[in-house]
Amino acid sequence: MRRLYRRWDTKRSLFGDFVVLGFVITQCLDGVFTYLGISLWGPGVEGNPLIRSAVSFAGPGLGLAGAKLFAVSLGIALHLFRVHNVVAVLTGLYVVGALIPWAALLILGT
Repeated sequence: MRRLYRRWDTKRSLFGDFVVLGFVITQCLDGVFTYLGISLWGPGVEGNPLIRSAVSFAGPGLGLAGAKLFAVSLGIALHLFRVHNVVAVLTGLYVVGALIPWAALLILGT
């Protein structure tokens, strides 16, 4: 039976290092864009109900920081388990599903 993760003693991967760095940067940018969007248009502009709940419970700064720190910690855990392809796919999904829509919304200002 094949394992879903690699052993800790598996050689480090340059690809994995770049992917996790890209994931962390993507999460930071998403947090900044979300904060700007919520500051301009209110929490209703956020499409993710978990983030919207965190923001309404703890405020935009603390709610977003907590959610992004949680996401980054999960991404780093995946990196440590050497499942870099999953981190790469998640990074791509965040770019397409979060960063591009936020950037378009913030640039167009609609």
